[in-house]
Amino acid sequence: MTDYFEVRARDGPARLGELRLAEPLRTPALVDEVLHDAGSRWREDSEPPDGDEAQLTVLPHRALPAGSDARVREAFQVEYPDVDYPSAAVVAPDTAADYGADAYVLSTASGLRGYAEGFVDALLATKRATPPDTALYLPGVATPATVATLAYAGVDLFDTDYAYVRGTEGFYLHTDGEHFLEDLDELPCACEACRTPRDAFTRQDCAEHNVNALRAELARVRQRIRDGRLRSYVEGAARHEAWTTAILRRLDAEYAYAETRTPILRRSDLLAASEESLGRPEIQRFADRVTSRYRPRLTDRPLVLLPCSARKPYSESQSHTQFSRAISYRGHIVSMTSPIGVVPDELELTYPAQHYDSVVTGEWTEGEYAFVASVLERYLERTRDAYTRLIAHIPEDYQPITERVADALDVEFEYTVVDHPTTDESLANLDSALAGVDAYGKREREHATVRAIADYLLGDGAGDELFADIATGGRYPKLRVTHEGEQLATLVAQYGTLSFTLAGGRHWVESDAPTKRVDIDAFVPQGSVLAPGVIDASDDIRVGDEVVVDGPAAFAVGRAAMSGPEMAASSRGVAVDVRHASER
Repeated sequence: MTDYFEVRARDGPARLGELRLAEPLRTPALVDEVLHDAGSRWREDSEPPDGDEAQLTVLPHRALPAGSDARVREAFQVEYPDVDYPSAAVVAPDTAADYGADAYVLSTASGLRGYAEGFVDALLATKRATPPDTALYLPGVATPATVATLAYAGVDLFDTDYAYVRGTEGFYLHTDGEHFLEDLDELPCACEACRTPRDAFTRQDCAEHNVNALRAELARVRQRIRDGRLRSYVEGAARHEAWTTAILRRLDAEYAYAETRTPILRRSDLLAASEESLGRPEIQRFADRVTSRYRPRLTDRPLVLLPCSARKPYSESQSHTQFSRAISYRGHIVSMTSPIGVVPDELELTYPAQHYDSVVTGEWTEGEYAFVASVLERYLERTRDAYTRLIAHIPEDYQPITERVADALDVEFEYTVVDHPTTDESLANLDSALAGVDAYGKREREHATVRAIADYLLGDGAGDELFADIATGGRYPKLRVTHEGEQLATLVAQYGTLSFTLAGGRHWVESDAPTKRVDIDAFVPQGSVLAPGVIDASDDIRVGDEVVVDGPAAFAVGRAAMSGPEMAASSRGVAVDVRHASER
């Protein structure tokens, strides 16, 4: 249990937190000025220090370098005392555990610099073994070029040791890497140290600049976390060093680690500016859920594949308005796009389908072709029996995708575009291809939409289990879902999610749909549920998920502010933002 560290906001694995010292420290942060190392226990055992609430005290420890035999580390691992002041425990990946500290110091960190595989393995092992509401400190590692990636990975505390020493060795560090001081004709920085004339700029000045640059970069990282935009920044920043590029790719390969910590919705748009964006947890999650949870209800008609549009949601764009007039609800629309993959019409509002911005050059990369083709292939493997035909109203640069899928699945696509999808001839071809097909009704489309969103948010089959017998009201995209005259939920157009009423929450619990549930102690929530009041929570809850809150004294619905595993293991912070609550 931590008393002196609290996570205030999350951006994937990155956290914006507060080290609750006498003078609070916002994290990610440098700890040089507030750190007290109580020393080593290699020579002799020592009593725990008195401690000070103005400092983070590293408890007496025995640290071993990276590469030490696990048996040796285990044999010499210290049992840390329970203290009543801000404390940090020194651990290695295979000795990390809950020692009751507020922060954990990864002793092998500096020895893993430059070794991405070993670093990510060590980081994840340590994070999994220590409580989620504690801070992680990496000593002797951070530079202005690496600290954003390390913060994205989930590191909270850093020091200036490595950056300062590199300066004394004549290396000028900046966010784009390091330079030999002797090679710089000009100083590309305006910090206080760099105001010294170039010919008088010493290695001591260089060391001070490195610290200034590191401090400034951490301020930028904190703001990026507040804005929900750190990942987009890291995709560019990581490229300045091979080590950080490899770390980012390794983290993307550890999908479960990043996905668990990534919210299902954000206020900020998702910028996809490189192929690195294809590995983002939000994008991989959307592709996975569309191909494993979503089921089309608008069936026994043709599938109509369309290109994406710059304006979102697609249905509000000029091109899709033209397509819709030609289709006239006689086919099921699925849009193809990089970096999202495929977007069924019912999920066009759901994050990140209407919240991304990508670089449009008119040319696809091989990585984009491969990703979108793989998603479309998985989609059709699951759904092709729902369609009578496959119509592809797409421009020539999209056709390599459908050609790959046609070869893989032995299916045929009917192509309707001549020159461009919005030419009169192309639109006429699309209209003609759907001649004689009956249109879907308005209620049928609305019911399909709310059921599809329930599938996406809650699990395969949830839409049919939860909304088998419903009525819809309002005007798309602001739909209301009712059952026997009682409102169950509202479609939230901004994020393409559902907002449940208390009646809807009870209906959800009583149905066979997978339930995202938070069990609480005997109290009635007033606006929020704090982590200490949580007894248990569903493992599949993600930040932003709709949840039901159940306890001996109350029943409530709201939106998760932590993942389920974090709720269950944390001792501080808001777990659920409660929308409606009632006493039992």
